Amino acid sequence: MPVMILSRTSQYAIQALIYIATRPRGEPILNREVAEHLGVPTAYLAKIMQNLCKGNLLNSFRGRLGGFCLRDGAEKTDIMQVLLLTEGAGFTDDCVLGLKVCSDETACPMHTRWKPIKEKVVSLLKEQTLEKLALSVQSGKYRITDLPHAIL
Repeated sequence: MPVMILSRTSQYAIQALIYIATRPRGEPILNREVAEHLGVPTAYLAKIMQNLCKGNLLNSFRGRLGGFCLRDGAEKTDIMQVLLLTEGAGFTDDCVLGLKVCSDETACPMHTRWKPIKEKVVSLLKEQTLEKLALSVQSGKYRITDLPHAIL
């Protein structure tokens, strides 16, 4: 996978976390509700949510009143931290052209032009926390679904 092009898994993880961050603190939300709101497959999202629990971003509760909610302090998590969970630790090191070996010493034709762009994108991802993004969505200025809230 070329660097910085996010997998569907990462996109769903970020969308789900932002959605959960817009909800009242400490109230568990069902995976099914998140999946329906975002328009993503329920079973696929359940696997992603379990991974986010293992990554200490979500708490999971079983039973009739069960579901998922952000762990204490998780709202301060930046998007880069989420991507490290979903994409793996070395995802920013991958070559944009997909070459197995690409570095300053053994550069692909795109390396020197892509590197400063990649660094800027990583910086941007580190600046954006779940809390900031949730507040943007709650303000009505931005959305995390393909459909406007009026249709939902």
